[in-house]
Amino acid sequence: MAQIRFDALKTVLSRKPLVTERPLKKTSEYFGENVFSRNKMQEYLSAEAYSEVINAIDKGTKINRKMADQIASGMKFWAIEKGATHYTHWFHPLNGASAEKHDAFFEPSENGGVIENFHGKLLVQQEPDASSFPSGGIRNTFEARGYTAWDPTSPAFLIDKTLCIPTIFVSYTGEALDYKTPLLKSLAALDESAVAVCNLFDKNVTKVYATLGIEQEYFLVDEALFQARPDLVLTGRTLIGHASAKDQQLEDHYFGVIPDRIHAFMKDYEYEALRLGIPIKTRHNEVAPSQFECAPVFEEANLAVDHNQLLMILMEKIAKRHNLRVLFNEKPYKGINGSGKHNNWSLMTDSGRNLLSPGKTPKNNLQFLAFLINTIKAVHEHADLLRASIVSAGNEHRLGASEAPPSIMSVFIGEKLAEILGEIEKRVTSKKMSPDEKTEIKLDIGKIPPILLDNTDRNRTSPFAFTGNRFEFRAVGSGANCAAPMIALNTAVAGQLRTFMKDIQSLTRKKVKKDEAIFQVLRKYIVESKNIIFDGNGYGDEWIKEAARRGLTNIKSAPDALNAFLTPASKELFSSTGVFNDRELEARYEIRLEIYIKKIQIEARVLGDLVKNHIIPIAFRYQNLLIENVRGMKEIIDGKDFMASTKTQIYTIKEISEHVNKIDDMVDRMIEKRKNANLTDDIRKKVKMYSDDIKPFFDEIRYHVDKLELITDDEMWPLPKYRELLFNK
Repeated sequence: MAQIRFDALKTVLSRKPLVTERPLKKTSEYFGENVFSRNKMQEYLSAEAYSEVINAIDKGTKINRKMADQIASGMKFWAIEKGATHYTHWFHPLNGASAEKHDAFFEPSENGGVIENFHGKLLVQQEPDASSFPSGGIRNTFEARGYTAWDPTSPAFLIDKTLCIPTIFVSYTGEALDYKTPLLKSLAALDESAVAVCNLFDKNVTKVYATLGIEQEYFLVDEALFQARPDLVLTGRTLIGHASAKDQQLEDHYFGVIPDRIHAFMKDYEYEALRLGIPIKTRHNEVAPSQFECAPVFEEANLAVDHNQLLMILMEKIAKRHNLRVLFNEKPYKGINGSGKHNNWSLMTDSGRNLLSPGKTPKNNLQFLAFLINTIKAVHEHADLLRASIVSAGNEHRLGASEAPPSIMSVFIGEKLAEILGEIEKRVTSKKMSPDEKTEIKLDIGKIPPILLDNTDRNRTSPFAFTGNRFEFRAVGSGANCAAPMIALNTAVAGQLRTFMKDIQSLTRKKVKKDEAIFQVLRKYIVESKNIIFDGNGYGDEWIKEAARRGLTNIKSAPDALNAFLTPASKELFSSTGVFNDRELEARYEIRLEIYIKKIQIEARVLGDLVKNHIIPIAFRYQNLLIENVRGMKEIIDGKDFMASTKTQIYTIKEISEHVNKIDDMVDRMIEKRKNANLTDDIRKKVKMYSDDIKPFFDEIRYHVDKLELITDDEMWPLPKYRELLFNK
């Protein structure tokens, strides 16, 4: 095993950056060239067919069968001209990955040959085998039928001569088996409720859509070193490994010069991403060594989620060309920063106005405050649900580790906005306002600067921070499908905006004027939700105590956090907005528990194998060398001199035995606990056993293995060490 490690290191040292030759073009000349965009639709579709699909995208109208045939025909001609031979319905099942089944365009012809064909029915709907995808009990294994249905709001694209058609995925009885279906429903609910609120201020608004910009953090490791670490290969993170003497403590990697080899990889995946219409704009070194980040320009939320899933696929694929591996695990290395996926979320009207950006008039600013305060209220009311949407076995290691937001949900808004909300709370009462009071509050609202970016600091310790013209949901994990937190957030805000309208209408029916009603309801919400507003250090112990005093929950265990899906409040929220029925919600809860169990189960098995078959044998081999050394010393040195001369060796021999005995005992106990857990069919009991009885062994075993790494001969240690994994690029 040690030879594998050193062969891997030799391979790494021989690597040179892979230089990919590509035409010298401006980005604008190849951006979106592999996307069946609106421009391509205009070129390849009849005016009637083009109008049909645009209405479906913009207005949600249905496409009739005749038009579907025309659209499919135009899409096929475009794809074949680009070299495509196959097509697939591309969807996001609940296993966290994307799925695709490729079919050739051709069909047999009457003369015994074949012709390229692609009908509207193949574009609009297909029936893939659903038996092996997670369903949470929605359908039995023998009920394999599931349906994919075209999502025209996300354009088709080409990858490796395959036309990929974004679709939803539902069961035979119509329940969602994917992420996209409820995401689209949450966006529709948000659109409806947000338009109603906008019409209080501007009757011309007919559509509101959520925008999303996803900052993607990730680690890179050399392919040879990756393959020499079974834990990285099978779990995506290092289950053992002592910290490097130098890691991120000098803060010299952050925003530093990008290594040539990494730069070559970045240029390659960015080029392919831009060709697919993914507006990737930013790249830089992150805080931890070998950690990096990329970020696109914001897009409509559904498209942004699709693009992020596609981007991760591209990055993994192109990294292999460069003999690299991408790690999207939230905590691949102990003791240094993990990786997240910061979701920058906002709301935009059909006229292009950002509802979370102040304007130049008191009226525009009152509208801005209405959406700001309602979003804060939504987070306050559904904090546990938002936490549940982002927890996972991987993110459990990252959250609250003084590098990422804590598991306490709070909202940062900055000093300027805190002052304004304080003024509204202080001035507005349930009584009728005097003309002077109305003037004063409107003057305060009018003072909000049109651009808050320079007036709002960026609190990196807040899980949900306002950053000038958007909220940044920072607690999302690096490997997550962003649809999950966006479904929760969109639905929570949609539900809250509905409540806002009801509260306004309740007051106006009592003859309270509209503006005054808005002020009174907003003040009520400020009072009710101000406990969740926190602008301080979310990493400090003081905040944990303060949050408890405020009544904010701090649920660190992923299985416990997931219980928020099944609370009466969550069920009411999702059913009233039409996003999930109870059966779908319970299914997702069970699927998340199943995935958590399987992740911990795999890690336990890998850890046991590593320790029993790699670490303990090497420890014994080194211990035997020391024993032979002591025996040899005894032959040439007598008495006190012998004891003095072999003191270190004897101490190390005993130390190895102590660590090995503890490791062996704990692994055996962990295996026994795992066997006991696997005997239960009750998924809630099983997840509790894996979380409370099995997972705690990981850190205990690791402690003793990492101690062995420190005292074992470096030439004998079988696995690449942290200094090699993190600093060889």
